[in-house]
Amino acid sequence: MAEKKIVKAAGERKAPSGQVKIEGNASGLRIGAVVCWVLAIAMEVVCCMAVAGKFVWFGSQLTTIIIPLVVDMAFVIAGSLMWKKANHIDPASEQNKLKFWLWNNMGVIVACLAFIPVIIYILTKKDLDPKTKKIATAVAAVAFAIAGITSYDFNPVSQEQLQEQYGNADIDVYWVSTGAKYHTHADCQYLDRSTQDSLIVGSIGQAEEAGKMELCKGCYKKDQKAKEANQASGLQSEEVQQEETSQAVEETQTVEENTEVE
Repeated sequence: MAEKKIVKAAGERKAPSGQVKIEGNASGLRIGAVVCWVLAIAMEVVCCMAVAGKFVWFGSQLTTIIIPLVVDMAFVIAGSLMWKKANHIDPASEQNKLKFWLWNNMGVIVACLAFIPVIIYILTKKDLDPKTKKIATAVAAVAFAIAGITSYDFNPVSQEQLQEQYGNADIDVYWVSTGAKYHTHADCQYLDRSTQDSLIVGSIGQAEEAGKMELCKGCYKKDQKAKEANQASGLQSEEVQQEETSQAVEETQTVEENTEVE
């Protein structure tokens, strides 16, 4: 990376004027997610029709059932990935507990709607060939499990967490006069592509005053990875401390027992 001169922003450091915005189109991603989920439900209907024997593809009812199941899973996963990405760009607030729960579990809910009814239908279809029923149920269950696990957000983000992470005037961010975003990493690849020979450093509030209203998505991803690594390291440290404390207690008890015997 070519070295750039770093210049301090003029004026006083300021906190963000409102909710911190992450680069990206959350609305577009959510619309795309809903479209994918609607198509997933449509594939579920097609699968149910195949189970009922309404049509046959490639001369096999089993194949006719499996194909829409796989496509169903693909649409559920695609929609869930878009929805999760949108939640990190524009997260819900923890103050509205119902909305926060729904927003962060929407993919799992859709996975349940897209697979549980067809699994029940396959199991209760009395005139379905036993072998076909067994294999189709297994495929549907596996597809459901994959879709459900992929749809779950193991690291959900809230508005409050973003504000806690970025919502003060002490955080240094970087930008260039011709750029549209601000960055939390001076070595960001997107800054490196700039033809400007200097970087401006200041607070997020100062960046907003300069017209940079969104945090670079690349820097945000780096920040989240670092945050997760720190949390994992903290948990490991706590486990080590607990283990050391337990050992110390056991050693103390042993010494006391030996003293009593003497």
